[in-house]
Amino acid sequence: MTSPLGHREGSTAKLRALPVPAISHRLLQRLKDYPAACVSLIATILFAGFCLIGQARTLARVINSVFLLGLGLEDVLPSLSLFIGLSLLRALLTWSGDLLAQHVAGHVKQQMRHDLLSRALQLGAVKQQDDRSGEWVTVIGEGVEKLDAYFRLYLPQVVQAALLPISILVVLFPYDRTTGWILLGVAPLIPLFMVLIGSTARKATEQQWNTLQALSVEFVDILSGITTLRIFGRAGNKARRMRTLNESFSNLTMNVLRLTFLSALVMELISTLSTAVLAVQVGLRLLYARIAFLDALFILILAPDFFLPLRMLGLRFHAGMEAVAAAADMVNLLDREPPSPGGVRIVDGVQGKAIRFHQVSYTYPQRDRPAVESLSFTLPAGETTVLSGPSGAGKSTIARLLLGLLEPDAGTISIGENDLATLDLENWREHVAWVPQHPFLLNATVLENIRFASPDARMAAVEQAALRAHADTFIEKLPAGYATRIGEHGMRLSGGQAQRLALARAFLKDAPILILDEPASQLDLETEAMLLDSMQRLTTGRTVLLIAHRQQTIQRARYPLLLQDGKITDEDGHLTGQSAQDSERPR
Repeated sequence: MTSPLGHREGSTAKLRALPVPAISHRLLQRLKDYPAACVSLIATILFAGFCLIGQARTLARVINSVFLLGLGLEDVLPSLSLFIGLSLLRALLTWSGDLLAQHVAGHVKQQMRHDLLSRALQLGAVKQQDDRSGEWVTVIGEGVEKLDAYFRLYLPQVVQAALLPISILVVLFPYDRTTGWILLGVAPLIPLFMVLIGSTARKATEQQWNTLQALSVEFVDILSGITTLRIFGRAGNKARRMRTLNESFSNLTMNVLRLTFLSALVMELISTLSTAVLAVQVGLRLLYARIAFLDALFILILAPDFFLPLRMLGLRFHAGMEAVAAAADMVNLLDREPPSPGGVRIVDGVQGKAIRFHQVSYTYPQRDRPAVESLSFTLPAGETTVLSGPSGAGKSTIARLLLGLLEPDAGTISIGENDLATLDLENWREHVAWVPQHPFLLNATVLENIRFASPDARMAAVEQAALRAHADTFIEKLPAGYATRIGEHGMRLSGGQAQRLALARAFLKDAPILILDEPASQLDLETEAMLLDSMQRLTTGRTVLLIAHRQQTIQRARYPLLLQDGKITDEDGHLTGQSAQDSERPR
């Protein structure tokens, strides 16, 4: 499903179905880890409110004493000292509350970012089939930052808007019930209008957030494929697409700002009119001596502060809605179920144990057709099995299933007598080295990239791994050798050089099980021949799954498997009920 802007909504459909209270509840649950800070924040807001009321009463008493009773400075000096003390205490409490809110917001953001990254890593290949990296860059980056205003500004303002007006009403009712009833009747109008306007603002904010995600997706796509875009002359089309999205985002932002200013105008209008009505009725009653001057002045001083927290809540309501719109995507990511990890550690190793797939099937999310279906075959222990087949046949899916990155919908994968589903996946992966078709390289030095497999490896072992992968020849020609930084995604290396670094990483790990996903796909024939000879020495005594397309690689295989449409076939392309590996007969 796509929006009018072309933004994929398949991954966020579940989110938008969640009501705002449900998302807000999930955000509030984040505060349970900081009970002391939350209680302290509420206490500071409450005591600051009492200081405000005390200031208003003290100021009214000073004015009444000077102008009506004719007292001098010495007479009112204690009251003035009390007023100054209350002002300083209120300022200190307000500052402390801001620090507490900032502390909680910072920790919540840090924990949320950690949880999102952890869940993304747990989801692994499943997430990659559903989402685009630009969306999650926005969620984990800018989306998490929007939580700052929610926890630092919006929630404290909600508490203040609830506590301060109630405190003022509790204090005013004994002095003047008429004023108390007027304030009690007018106060609900502000939240009512805020909700009415806020429902429209929330929809506009969600549209703005979706468009921002679409912009991020397009920007990441352009950066990753800028060379291809220029070669095929499509850069102009992408630029126009970016301009269209940018204009849409700008219009939506202005619409959100209009609604925000409209909300602020309504709040100001209601509070101003209410204060004016209150002042008129107090003035008339004072004129007919139905209220004391001290009480009337106290009410008039306190009335604006009664509406101020409600008006400020209207101003910060927009920040809260922005955070809720961003949090919807976070809730969706955190609610996804990762593949179930097992708990049994491999004690006696995997050396000499065959790996068996039995009736294994798997279908990627949001796809109708299985990637692999009813697969049954065996990877003989200590032997190399070559898996070939056309693109999209399911070869990489088999590698991900074996690594535990995906969990089969049906069937079992066994390592010796152990079911993979019952194993500790982290412990299992310690026994496996994987070289994907498109290896991930760090924006670091050559040495750090090879040591990624074994951070404590000595330099001699690193050089030996590079030698086996035939990576030593080009490393020696780099400006700083092993200390040369290769750039983001290995952009300073050719495809073949990046592939050989990934192979060196696998050689360094020296694992008993190897999964090589077309390691020679980006190498020339001469380098491939050297690599095959090196791999033949490396794979001796190890269980190897080699995914390959090239005939010279397949022809060397003692145990070839042909995969087509997610099923094992024979050499003529006919489906077989059982592969040669199931009977462990060499071909």
